[in-house]
Amino acid sequence: MGLAGLEPATFCFVGKRSIQLSYSPQPWEYSVSRFDTGNRARAANRARYNVAAMPARTDLEHKATAPNNVGCYVVTVSDTRTEETDTAGRAIVELLTAAGHRLVGRSIVRDDPEQLRDAIGRQLANPEVQVIITTGGTGITSRDCTFEAVSSMLWKRLDGFGELFRMLSYEQIGSGAMMSRALAGIVAGRIIVSLPGSEAAVRLALEKLLVPEIGHLVREATR
Repeated sequence: MGLAGLEPATFCFVGKRSIQLSYSPQPWEYSVSRFDTGNRARAANRARYNVAAMPARTDLEHKATAPNNVGCYVVTVSDTRTEETDTAGRAIVELLTAAGHRLVGRSIVRDDPEQLRDAIGRQLANPEVQVIITTGGTGITSRDCTFEAVSSMLWKRLDGFGELFRMLSYEQIGSGAMMSRALAGIVAGRIIVSLPGSEAAVRLALEKLLVPEIGHLVREATR
């Protein structure tokens, strides 16, 4: 038999000795089906994790069913401001009403923890009020008491609000943002938010955080 008729593993004779030659198939000789198997497995994995098959975003669903007309009360915390000089309180009212929300009322109290807790407590008893926003008293001076007064009343804290607000403030004013003790939380299904006393700060908080989420916050707090 000639060499052409030998099987892949065969012998050739060198002199009087036979030497077995090993044979490895060349890459182009592999069966296509071996690659098909791998392709099918990869396709199955892609289908399993296909983004189109993932559930819809629940935050968008919640916002779609959130109230778009929320009753709000604004409390300015200050020893010196009057209704005429309270630019931060006016800015809050302006931005809330422009977004379609209702102003239930507005008041000014001194930098005193008991007075502030009393003012908030009266509004918690008002069924028309769903959100209470305070402005002023969130700094670190000896008279700043809003953080202590409000945090002592909260049932649940929304730490993410203060974190996001300070991050946004840092982008505007730099490292001084660390001195803001703005906070938010929930009491008896009502949202309470405490903001600094500057008009720029309340506009930042309302425009970037509260107006986009206020209905969503109320929806979640009352479930």
